[in-house]
Amino acid sequence: MSDGPNVVMYGNEVCPYCGAARMLLKKKGVDYTDISVTADNVRRQEMIERSGRTSVPQIFIGETHVGGFDDLYELDKSGELDTLLAGNQQQS
Repeated sequence: MSDGPNVVMYGNEVCPYCGAARMLLKKKGVDYTDISVTADNVRRQEMIERSGRTSVPQIFIGETHVGGFDDLYELDKSGELDTLLAGNQQQS
């Protein structure tokens, strides 16, 4: 699914919510950039500046900040995730 917007997830290797988000994105066939912030303070700071949050995961679809796994899951459940992934950004 490389025709849609760029998807970026900031996370770490041990976070169960990061793992769940990876599984959901994989199930959806989404190509995404997985940025580990475990030992990279520059990337962690970048995540905080972009999202305003310090917890992982933080997921972006295009320029839209989705939030964490719970937010991603709710978007999927409501059908809005497919709309975002198609490039029709309606999330604020």
